[in-house]
Amino acid sequence: MADFLFEIGLEEVPARMIASAQAELATRVEALLGRERLLEEGSLVTSYSTPRRLAVVVTGVRTQQPDAVEEMLGPSLKVAYKDGEPTPAAAAFAKKAGVSLSELKTVTNAKGEYLGATVTRPGKAAVEVIAAELPKEIAGVYWAKNMYWRAGKPERFVRPVKWMIALLGEAVVPVEFAGVSAGNTTRGHRILFGAEAITIARPAEYLAALEKAFVLADVAVRRQKIRKALDAVTRTVSGARWREDLELVETVTHLTEWPYVVLGSFETGYLELPEEVLVTVMRDHQKYFAVEDAGGKLAAHFLTVLNIEPDAEGLEIIRTGNERVLSARFNDARFFWEFDQKTTLVNRMENLKHVTFQKDLGSYFAKAERVRKVAAELVRLCEERKTDADAAALDQAATIAKTDLTCELVKEFTELQGVVGGLYARAQGLSEAVALAVYDQYLPASMEDAVPRTVEGLLLSISDKADTIGGMFGLGLEPTGSKDPFGLRRAANGIVKMLAEAKLPLLLSEIAGLGSEHSATATKVEQFFTERVEFYLKDVKGYAYDVVKAVQSAGADDVPDAVARAQAVTEVRGSEDFAAISAAFKRMKNILTQAREKGENAAWTPDFLVEPAERTLAEESGRLAAWVEGQRREKQYVEALQTIATLRPHVDAFFDKVMVMAPEARLRAARLGLLNRVLQDFSRIADFSEIVAAG
Repeated sequence: MADFLFEIGLEEVPARMIASAQAELATRVEALLGRERLLEEGSLVTSYSTPRRLAVVVTGVRTQQPDAVEEMLGPSLKVAYKDGEPTPAAAAFAKKAGVSLSELKTVTNAKGEYLGATVTRPGKAAVEVIAAELPKEIAGVYWAKNMYWRAGKPERFVRPVKWMIALLGEAVVPVEFAGVSAGNTTRGHRILFGAEAITIARPAEYLAALEKAFVLADVAVRRQKIRKALDAVTRTVSGARWREDLELVETVTHLTEWPYVVLGSFETGYLELPEEVLVTVMRDHQKYFAVEDAGGKLAAHFLTVLNIEPDAEGLEIIRTGNERVLSARFNDARFFWEFDQKTTLVNRMENLKHVTFQKDLGSYFAKAERVRKVAAELVRLCEERKTDADAAALDQAATIAKTDLTCELVKEFTELQGVVGGLYARAQGLSEAVALAVYDQYLPASMEDAVPRTVEGLLLSISDKADTIGGMFGLGLEPTGSKDPFGLRRAANGIVKMLAEAKLPLLLSEIAGLGSEHSATATKVEQFFTERVEFYLKDVKGYAYDVVKAVQSAGADDVPDAVARAQAVTEVRGSEDFAAISAAFKRMKNILTQAREKGENAAWTPDFLVEPAERTLAEESGRLAAWVEGQRREKQYVEALQTIATLRPHVDAFFDKVMVMAPEARLRAARLGLLNRVLQDFSRIADFSEIVAAG
């Protein structure tokens, strides 16, 4: 048994691609060793990465495959022997199995008697197996973008391969990929250590050897070093703290091998610009962390994470250079901010006629008109259902929502679209309701984002997304498989999230109908929304798949209601009575399905019921149905489900005492009708037949 180390060295890999590739390579290496019977019980797989390398270390790897005993099945005895003598088919099978004819045996199975052989295949050396199989796994790693770098050669990878290490214990595994042969040497930090090769004698020395060469290969260690350095450097400014940004921390972690944090400053006059603009320039364009004072307001400082530890003189040069670059970017932002103010958002409407939304759907001007119509209908529905919204403010917000696309600031900093429109609306004296709606119109961009802060913002965002989805579906441009070039799944996810979390009184079918020109398109969009509700309930809220299926079977048009019902089913599903009644409902559903397939009639005719158990079930279910319906209307779902569970003894008695498929047609129809009525009356919260009972 030995440890296995594999490292592939590359030219710098884009930070956004590293984490997923690191995880995939580890999964592939573990799967390879597992299927080749090289993993000992308790083996541990650990992965590492930097911008220049991906690495996997596996403990407890066998140096030799164990022998494999295989049972082989050959031709039938009728084919293998003729007149008691072996035929060529028998001889060919013996040769294939690597045994003599006398070692063949007879195997009897459901199809008859066949020749069989027990074959022991000796295990191969792990070095041989890994060398043959690992290149396939390397080539299989997914990258969003690949490249060729050797003329006439087939391999593609994210960046050119520069070196590889493959060590099993102290032995080099002769892995070859992209013209590079694995050895036992790696490279340290390009600047701090230079081009000198570092020899790794055994896998256990890997991390320590790299650290001496100014490389922290462990991502978690590197991340922690960055966070501690951000804290320490920020403490040099009285009362300051760096603005927490998990995504940026991950980015700079994957941009560095030996991180070092530097504090810089900028002129306080720039703080007159909106924070959103300043932070976007720092974060998205320069990868700088913003610094704030004790009150949470932006301070005139920033933090940058270097991939080098400079001396005192170099540190000052780097600090000054970063400050100069940031000052130039802020100057650009200030110029665009002031220049854009010369033309109001309202006066920019005509400009939208020259900005294309989609070639078949027209300009953003046309889109704005469609969104206004959808928004007007949604606000009407909300007001009918006692949810207040400022219709005039929503209409004005929908009118000017996309005008910031014509602004110079957005052209320069595209990440600020919507945000800039909201800031300009406020600066130009439009109401706060209009400004906030425009500002939040693209929220939520992901399931981690907050939803818009106001009803007007929610309705504008829903209207915009519904128009995009309906328009694209109308053109036949709906998502297929993993392809979603227009981000329609993300848009639909956003609609579902807004309805669920803001508890708006709107139905998905209504939104689908308003955003689509034709009923056929609306039907397809509604189905698409239903799929996104399933995703939200299962993947975002974490409800079990059978709970989600049960709730959706009872309808998911009202998203907040579907969430509430899923929560209620989750709370009560653990009870013995609920599990039993769910199993009984499944039985009822199966009986009814089989009866329909046979053309049986299911007529609710209680007077035809004769057995005490079935009459009791009919009476008790009728009594409870009215009670449950009242609880359902009041959305007291837990109480309603608990009430339904009390039907269990009557259902149990029915199945114990009554034969549903009675010989007499009229009685059979009445009993089927009773089961059908019970299912209909008690499946409006969830279809309990979909619940998977333990065991």
